[in-house]
Amino acid sequence: MSEIEIGRGKRGRRAYSFDDIAVVPSRRTRDPEDVSTTWQIDAYHFDIPVMSAPMDSVASPATAVALGKLGGLGVLDLEGLWTRYEDPEPLLAEIAALDPAVATPRMQEIYAEPVKPELITSRLAEIRASGVTVAGALSPQRTQEFWKVVVDAGVDLFVIRGTTVSAEHVSGSSEPLNLKRFIYELDVPVVVGGAAGYTAALHLMRTGAAGVLVGFGGGAAHTTRKALGIHAPMASAVADVAAARRDYMDESGGRYVHVIADGGVGTSGDIVKAIACGADAVMLGASLARATEAPGRGWHWGPEAHHAVLPRGERVHVGTSAPLAEILNGPGRVADGTTNLMGALRRSMATTGYSDLKEFQRIEVVVSPYQPT
Repeated sequence: MSEIEIGRGKRGRRAYSFDDIAVVPSRRTRDPEDVSTTWQIDAYHFDIPVMSAPMDSVASPATAVALGKLGGLGVLDLEGLWTRYEDPEPLLAEIAALDPAVATPRMQEIYAEPVKPELITSRLAEIRASGVTVAGALSPQRTQEFWKVVVDAGVDLFVIRGTTVSAEHVSGSSEPLNLKRFIYELDVPVVVGGAAGYTAALHLMRTGAAGVLVGFGGGAAHTTRKALGIHAPMASAVADVAAARRDYMDESGGRYVHVIADGGVGTSGDIVKAIACGADAVMLGASLARATEAPGRGWHWGPEAHHAVLPRGERVHVGTSAPLAEILNGPGRVADGTTNLMGALRRSMATTGYSDLKEFQRIEVVVSPYQPT
């Protein structure tokens, strides 16, 4: 693979974002009604390849249920306000109204409240009572502390999500989470990430994970590139992790690990290109935070925004555009790729001649850099 000389002492690989690429029509077209957007992870089937990001501005128990009933998978942040406070609604309203100058320190104060195990149990029970698939997320740092509470509460899919997650964390001060042993001992499928490249993803797949989240520092509410100097352009990252999946299938005798694009997937066109690069599904944050039902009330933030020591995210205004059902399934009322996300995906697949997501992963792509307006 070609490298670019940055200076005499350093070379770098060219990596591409979703804005840098486009999909190419083939020799046939299809009727959008004949296109399938279904996908499956472990024993769980979904009508659309959408997971909600486990962020307080996106997923409450109610919106997780609503997304589940629309065919996707809602993932609740089990370290968020819903598991720290009995009634987080006044705090969500306060966060939405904060002056930008004081937003970060005030959010740090709000999130200093301890996570309560009994609230983890009750929130997951609320989702389970609706009949949808139940998913909850913990950071790698909190997984050892709360995993048993989560599993005992009856979670269907367990998500371990961090800014970056490795299968080989090294620490001189604490006992790191042994992912391979942890996943082996669990009775539920685990989705883990983020991973930003081939080697890291391959190691995560070898732990027994059912899915790998792909992304690092590319979300709408992240400032990781500014704070830490780390960023992974998503088109290249997804393609690299898809290559790791292919090689792991050969290595393991056919075990398939799902690749989920997490970050930098802001429009329907980004979803199209994520799947074209090899993703099985996408994890959406800002796109769903624009729903009228979203807990963030038009604002969007993640756990990085209130980190107690080194904030590397921020509360951003994304606005409110439409009900969740319209954002996912239309009808679209704007032409900017923020509503009718699944209708756009079906249209793109039909226009380029593909009938299902697995087929669509094989579509031809071209590099066509431009400056989006």
